[in-house]
Amino acid sequence: MRIDKTPSVAAGIAQHRARLLLANRPGYLTYDYRMSTVWLVARTKSFDPDDAVAKAMDVFWRKGYARTTPQDLLDAIGIGRGSLYNAFAGKQDLFEQALRRYQAKETVRLIDLLDGPGSPRERVRAALTMVLDAACADPERRGCLATNTAVELGDDDTVGLLVRRIFDRQHDAFRGAVEEGQRAGEFSADLDPRTAANFLLATINGMRVLAAADPDPARLAGLAETAMRAL
Repeated sequence: MRIDKTPSVAAGIAQHRARLLLANRPGYLTYDYRMSTVWLVARTKSFDPDDAVAKAMDVFWRKGYARTTPQDLLDAIGIGRGSLYNAFAGKQDLFEQALRRYQAKETVRLIDLLDGPGSPRERVRAALTMVLDAACADPERRGCLATNTAVELGDDDTVGLLVRRIFDRQHDAFRGAVEEGQRAGEFSADLDPRTAANFLLATINGMRVLAAADPDPARLAGLAETAMRAL
């Protein structure tokens, strides 16, 4: 997944004009000089890298890695190609940072719910319900960025590692809730917590994939209820 990092012709022209203006600026500010300077300032737009990653995440989540072009990212972030490559090494670097943001901002809600207070059984049920509601409420049917990426780029070493870390954190949260529920007598003592956690992880990702094709709340609710009965 290589990407062309050659600066655009427009960026080179803008840089060249800036050097000429600085080298040949008059002793007093003429109208032409002031207008040229204003043009350059307008063309040199500063941006927040965190905001850029957030906007890029939305594009990758909606279109996937392969279908996202550098121009898609430039349009979404609202900056020039030179600024993008000054802040990020390239498209893949930006995608990896978007995945990290997804883990920090999106998956943490599921983990916080499973690790929170209350009955372990009700926390697991609430986690399934949260995934169901989010999947059905998404008008773009984006599914889960981690799941989508696993399908598209799971064989990439760096990206695959990031996706596995997201799944591992979710698995560990489910496993902790199952073990706590077993101690409280809310889940069967015959369950293997690790296998149960993998089953619940597969359930939420399956719900997201199904919702992307057919966001039927009744169908997904039936799947969630079947998973709860299995525990």
